[in-house]
Amino acid sequence: MKGLFVDTAGWVACADAADLDHERATAARDRWMEQQGLLITTDYVADETLTLLRLRLGIDAAEAWWRQVDGSSRLRWESITPARADKARGLFFRYRDKDFSFTDCTSFIVMRELRLREALTADHHFEQAGFTILLR
Repeated sequence: MKGLFVDTAGWVACADAADLDHERATAARDRWMEQQGLLITTDYVADETLTLLRLRLGIDAAEAWWRQVDGSSRLRWESITPARADKARGLFFRYRDKDFSFTDCTSFIVMRELRLREALTADHHFEQAGFTILLR
């Protein structure tokens, strides 16, 4: 089964109908799922997503998102282990000319380990790191 990494920007765009990328994000997610694809994300991305949804849409929207994704058999959760966090710190401090967040770096590590090339996101940092983003 082919995996698609979902970043915070992708999750939020899917959950927030007022987001400029909402239609493209939901269409891209749905196409991926129709092709029997697997969505992959991390605990750090979930942390960011829950917080951002709460701030933008309220606690009920954050809870609704969590209930939907937490119970999905088509979503694979990846944990940021101490080893992954160490590798992410290496990226974070190596690329001084980029303004990658630490969570971005943890996502890049997971994507490299799992050999994922595409991300459901509009975050240009993923392109800077060599990945293809599905929201432009």
